[in-house]
Amino acid sequence: MTLRAAVLGHPIGHSKSPALHRAAYAQLGADLAYEAIDVTVDALPVFMAGVRGDGRWRGLSVTMPLKAAMAAEVDDIRGVARQLGVINTVAFESGPHDGSPARLVGYNTDVAGIVNALRYAGATAKPVAVVLGGGGTAAAAIAAMKEFGAASVAVYVRDVARAAEARAAAAAVGLSLQVLPLTGAAPAVAAADVVISTLPPRAADGVAEELARHGSLVDGVLLDVAYDPWPSRIATVFSDAGGRVVPGLEMLLYQAVEQVRYFTGLEGPAAAEVIDVMCDAVGAPRRAF
Repeated sequence: MTLRAAVLGHPIGHSKSPALHRAAYAQLGADLAYEAIDVTVDALPVFMAGVRGDGRWRGLSVTMPLKAAMAAEVDDIRGVARQLGVINTVAFESGPHDGSPARLVGYNTDVAGIVNALRYAGATAKPVAVVLGGGGTAAAAIAAMKEFGAASVAVYVRDVARAAEARAAAAAVGLSLQVLPLTGAAPAVAAADVVISTLPPRAADGVAEELARHGSLVDGVLLDVAYDPWPSRIATVFSDAGGRVVPGLEMLLYQAVEQVRYFTGLEGPAAAEVIDVMCDAVGAPRRAF
């Protein structure tokens, strides 16, 4: 029986998660099929009811706009996901061998993905931190900045009335937060030690043009989680101004490794080989994860 896993989101056609996961399972010799499935927030409860009735499922990767909504669809939430109420990973834990269904357990591997990607890029401890966007990935970015020892985070959003996930994340991890309009973010972006853009593709272009007009040199690190198209406009402008840029593909790789662990029990020497083939699958440089 071929087992199943998938990435869920809307839209989902651009996702590189299938390439990453399929490479990992091929390397492991796991009979685990992984696909991309377009699911809206409204359709999620019905989809998850169907998943519960199918014993072949082993894992779900969860992307925009489902990360907060998924919290209502699982049986347990663990780790930092419990604090944030934001889930990007669902693992299916087998119950007793009495025919009972698997338990659905929610995790958040985005935080580890952000932390590891920034550490590899040499981000400093206790940074002056700026986050662009206020949704589920921004919540993970705020938790990551807490791990880095930031005293506070400035979050810039298109609508200051719609940053509930960012506000809840800051309260959950005990971090001071400012929520500010995205227009006018350029000076703070230029001055920050760490900038994390969690905006959809091209949504940060306005900030990029503002930064280009601002004309200041930068000395920080930008992680742009949007990886298609690449380089993004904000990545190009930030790099041209002297900053270091981490492509979103790096974060995707780091968080996907953790998902593969949850879905298969991956550990030990096999992990290094799996990481190598995942990097190769998306044309990324091999990393010491």
